[in-house]
Amino acid sequence: MSSAESARVVLVAFGANLGIAFAKFVGAFFSGSAALLAEAIHSLVDTANQVLLLIGHRAARQPPGERHPLGHGRESFFWSFLVAMLLFSLGGMAAIYEGVHKLRSPEPLSTPWVGLAILVVSIALECVSYRACIKEIRRRRPGVGLWTWFRRSSSVELAVVFMEDTAALAGLGVAVVALSAAWMTGNPSFDAAGSIAVGAVLVVVAVLLALKIKSLLIGQAPSEDYRSEIDALVAAEIPGGRVLRLAAIITGVDEVMIAYKVHPGQLKDVAVLIEACNRVEAAVKARFPKVRWQFIEPDFEA
Repeated sequence: MSSAESARVVLVAFGANLGIAFAKFVGAFFSGSAALLAEAIHSLVDTANQVLLLIGHRAARQPPGERHPLGHGRESFFWSFLVAMLLFSLGGMAAIYEGVHKLRSPEPLSTPWVGLAILVVSIALECVSYRACIKEIRRRRPGVGLWTWFRRSSSVELAVVFMEDTAALAGLGVAVVALSAAWMTGNPSFDAAGSIAVGAVLVVVAVLLALKIKSLLIGQAPSEDYRSEIDALVAAEIPGGRVLRLAAIITGVDEVMIAYKVHPGQLKDVAVLIEACNRVEAAVKARFPKVRWQFIEPDFEA
């Protein structure tokens, strides 16, 4: 259910960004605003990013095979990393370049009110996508702060949409202030500075996303405490048994692999111990639905 909800949030963001990008390009054409053009490029990049997220979502659902015995869960991380790179290059750096260009070759604004009207409408549309994203985050982790959720979550699709929408609202606010200042003062440099500021916001967001996804790609441990509860499950099935060592790694969106060694306790019969280990595996799976892969090994020498 959570995977389907993530895809729905991405689709909502795709529709909103596509409409917003079109409106911004029209506004930038008529007003000549660099800040609005930067925002238009940003929305176009966001639209392309949603396509990449959907590709990653679909690829990650492929079943395990001989070459990928643990499945394709990390496909989502790879495609999300591409999103961060696009946000940095085509979004952030392009906006900064456009702002610097307009600072060096300033041009007077025409019909800036058109650009402001489109920015206000864009804020309203962006709030629709942002609201859907926040609603899904709250459903998954009620009572957890957004920054804490972002750092700990393995739901990269949702994390990317959250950061993109946050950057979009911040960028729209900057663009409104910059375009208003340029209109009231008659100085287009304010508009150009707004474009640079929008680009800087996108670069910061892209770097934060890249650092998070890098951690997931190289094998990040989940935030949940599996050790204590699995230790209790082992003790319940294996008299005198306990967890000796445990390693947990995120292998996909809401997907975890756990490997652990257990002390056999009072069980000396191998067949009986194997049956007990199988019961432990079943209990762990029932307690932690995110655990897709687990490997348990008795250690008789402990």
